[in-house]
Amino acid sequence: MKNFNESIEVLKKYNKEPFHIEHGITVGSVLGWFAKNAGMSDEEVEYWKTVGLLHDIDFEMYPEEHCKKCVELLKNEGYDDEFIKSVCSHGFGHCVDVEPSKEMEKVLFTVDELTGIIFAAAKMRPSKSCTDMELSSLKKKFKDKRFAAGCDREVIKLGAEKYMQMDLDEVLNKTLEAMKENEAGIRELLGEHIND
Repeated sequence: MKNFNESIEVLKKYNKEPFHIEHGITVGSVLGWFAKNAGMSDEEVEYWKTVGLLHDIDFEMYPEEHCKKCVELLKNEGYDDEFIKSVCSHGFGHCVDVEPSKEMEKVLFTVDELTGIIFAAAKMRPSKSCTDMELSSLKKKFKDKRFAAGCDREVIKLGAEKYMQMDLDEVLNKTLEAMKENEAGIRELLGEHIND
């Protein structure tokens, strides 16, 4: 099965919009951060990152079949059933009935939408970065339902409470920390992959 870097080429095969490529790389990097901070092996970290990277592989070309079309796409690219199930599970309650059961699936379900809020908040800052963002600032943006309105706060809350069994503030803080630590690496990868 392909590793994270090889899988970026798979993502680009089905996604041409820079935003979708950036979102995949961001979610993958955040999942990798959670795995690493949980003391997992390098192999597990790589696996978490790759699932995060490809979680929206079908969204750009097949938005009406999101979390369904990915089964065929990922099978054709050589990913196994376990990997595909993990990708599908982030759409639980919206487009599929595959409930997150593994730790990685629970984290993906929870942080996917949250990375979008942090990304949007960073774009509005003078620095255009999340590295100087405080948790208090993120909490304000989170509470303002008009801000990044497409990001579903209820999914994040459900994921934090039911799946990650963490206080919402803790999930916000950890995800922000993950994005801060990975921002430079994400930008470097984007430079390599969006303009080639």
